[in-house]
Amino acid sequence: MAATKTPPIIQNCDSKGRENDSVVADMDGALLTQRGSFPYFALVAFDVGGILRLLVLLLAAPLAWISRHLLSESAEIRVLVFACFVGVRIKDIKSAANAVLLKHYSEDLHPDTWRVLSACGGRKCVVTVNPRIMVEPFLKNYLDVDAVLGTEILSWRGIATGLVAAPGVLSGEEKAVAVAKVFEDLSVPEIGIGDMETSDFLFMNQCKEKYTVPSEPRIRPMKPKDLPKPVIFHDGRLVQKPTPLTALLIILWFPIAVPLSILRVIFVALSPLSLTYYIFHIIGCPITIKRAPPPKAKNSNGVAFVCSHRSLIDSTIVSAALGRSTTSVAYSIARLTEIVSPVKTRRLTRNRVDDAKIISDILKSGYDLVIFPEGTTCRENYLLRFSSLFAELTDEIAPVAVDLRVGVFYPTTVRGRKWLDMFFFAMNPRPEYEVTFLDKLSPERTCGGSGKSSYEVANNVQETIGRALEFECTNLTRKDKYRMLAGTDGLVEKKS
Repeated sequence: MAATKTPPIIQNCDSKGRENDSVVADMDGALLTQRGSFPYFALVAFDVGGILRLLVLLLAAPLAWISRHLLSESAEIRVLVFACFVGVRIKDIKSAANAVLLKHYSEDLHPDTWRVLSACGGRKCVVTVNPRIMVEPFLKNYLDVDAVLGTEILSWRGIATGLVAAPGVLSGEEKAVAVAKVFEDLSVPEIGIGDMETSDFLFMNQCKEKYTVPSEPRIRPMKPKDLPKPVIFHDGRLVQKPTPLTALLIILWFPIAVPLSILRVIFVALSPLSLTYYIFHIIGCPITIKRAPPPKAKNSNGVAFVCSHRSLIDSTIVSAALGRSTTSVAYSIARLTEIVSPVKTRRLTRNRVDDAKIISDILKSGYDLVIFPEGTTCRENYLLRFSSLFAELTDEIAPVAVDLRVGVFYPTTVRGRKWLDMFFFAMNPRPEYEVTFLDKLSPERTCGGSGKSSYEVANNVQETIGRALEFECTNLTRKDKYRMLAGTDGLVEKKS
């Protein structure tokens, strides 16, 4: 009997003239460079169940590895599904998939597979052994895939049982059956793309052309600038995609990080503002200041320091860098954060007239104002649209480019408890802030001195800060962020 001929590799697939072609691609190790499922389960585990759920998943990882190598890939997925999902609400899993996994999947996109997949204008189908509930938001909303075939999980009254629904894990022959059902009323798909290390040939045999994606440990995923859509908003606390080793290090670090963060917060809360800058350095949270801050206004009014927004402690950082007392304004702030912050914060109401009076009173009283016209934080290298309110109220405007680098935990959240933000910031081994004071706006760049509209001034300030940070300016708003990540308009935030 003749040996089965190995299909050509994906690099040899011509993507030109594919406007009417349909394509079926495996996700794990073909569409994605990452062949293991553990990192994505770990991200969901930490999001839905915190450090304890991550610990349970890590303890199950050796069993999953043994199951894969002694039994099958299907057995491995069953172990991971049970450890990650049992007892978790289905809506929480869906929320994590939509808000957390999108960024990490997008950072793992195989350049050659995406080149072919994106060139096909016919029906696009992706198959995976992983739960469909985890991968569908990324594939449908981000890559415009028409059909997503994945493992289904069982639930009872909206709670995941940790078991897999019939026909079981979508692996091997089950993949082939599922693909056949999708295309039973359509013509045979033109292209099939699979992983050389699995039984993907079963579904690929249904396609006119078959291509495999070779295992290349050094393959580089697509660059951010080449991605089909920019990932501007995402949620979740973990910065990195956790391999088993990374997950172990996070779990070992956590008992140290929690008391460390409490001590750091206490030190900052009890220190006088004049010493806050030095305290941050002493506790291992350095602040790099670029360029000297502008002096106080010559008249009796305060200066409006208009800043990019990276975390809820930005106002404290800017005040520490200034070395003088300021007042900050915010739409929402947790009560605990308000108590421990060394910077006075006034709450805005979202009523433009009332907010204008609050800001105007602060400036007229002679206090410098730290304001974040984006209205919310953004983790990636983008600036959201600036509200123009500050430009209407003062011509004493000083742009400030604020940036933050963290290595383990994100100190911001949309769906979580905001009062924990400052602790997650302090739980990072060495979080670093960079504050760049830019030139105050000259009279010809303000509303009062040039007759420009407040929108023009706000856009100009946004562009100035964007150039300093090398960030891209957008027209997206707080509402866009909350609608995408939480399904709300972001007007009500009472988790504390």
